[in-house]
Amino acid sequence: MEHACGKYTDFEGLRERALALRREGLSIRQIRDELQVHNKDVLQRLVKGEPPPEWTKRPRAKDDLRERARELRKQGWTYNRIQAELGCSKSSVSLWVRDLPHQEPKCTPAEQRERMDAGLARLQASRQQEREATKQAAATAVGELSDRELFLTGVALYWAEGTKDKPHTRRECVEFVNSDPGMISVFLAWLDLLEVSRERLHCRVMIHESADVAAAEHHWAGLIGIDPSTLGRTILKKHNPSTVRKNTGDSYRGCLGIRVRQGADLYRRIEGAWYGIVVGANSTT
Repeated sequence: MEHACGKYTDFEGLRERALALRREGLSIRQIRDELQVHNKDVLQRLVKGEPPPEWTKRPRAKDDLRERARELRKQGWTYNRIQAELGCSKSSVSLWVRDLPHQEPKCTPAEQRERMDAGLARLQASRQQEREATKQAAATAVGELSDRELFLTGVALYWAEGTKDKPHTRRECVEFVNSDPGMISVFLAWLDLLEVSRERLHCRVMIHESADVAAAEHHWAGLIGIDPSTLGRTILKKHNPSTVRKNTGDSYRGCLGIRVRQGADLYRRIEGAWYGIVVGANSTT
């Protein structure tokens, strides 16, 4: 660096000009162009001790977190506790506070665990809020469906979840089985669009025999707007005591099966529409 500075005979005079320009708010690059000094080390030497103007400082999104982490560390908080409180990575906490002296904790291990659990609970709640906000924004973006959009949605839904004809098993029938009330609601709305009357529907519940069968029947009947007595015979799945079932509890309602009587023509229309979607999707690539 000394050798580079030696190239400038009036270094001190040059430094005075550089400092003056710095105080006027010029950046390093602007000072370089003004003084025609293109050596980076010399430029740094010329403005040494003079802080850069505020406009040249890049804002950092984590500055507030960093300051908060340092405050908590000074209070004796551990890395894990700071991480849980701020919802940031442990490596970031270490980077921000590693120059601070270690302090003995001001609370017992039990108190530390309690505070840690509370911090984790806040972090989980915050993440859940983010999930819900994302899902709500996506739901709002969908808006009202046109008849065409509902038609195409219903075709894709049926082809994914409904009964299909196979070369080895000829069965051109329309039957849809699902445990998701939302899927059932969309399927029924799609049938309404196709002017399939509810009188043509044969509905029945499929559920484990150890579940609350009556509650499930009332649940599904209420969803589709019929009397439970008009449901077909419920299909009970035998319970195997050697297996551990996870689909238990009050929210378990089994599945609802919906079959459209005299549905061969409707099935052919569904299959043709699905092939049309496949061709249309491929034509866009």
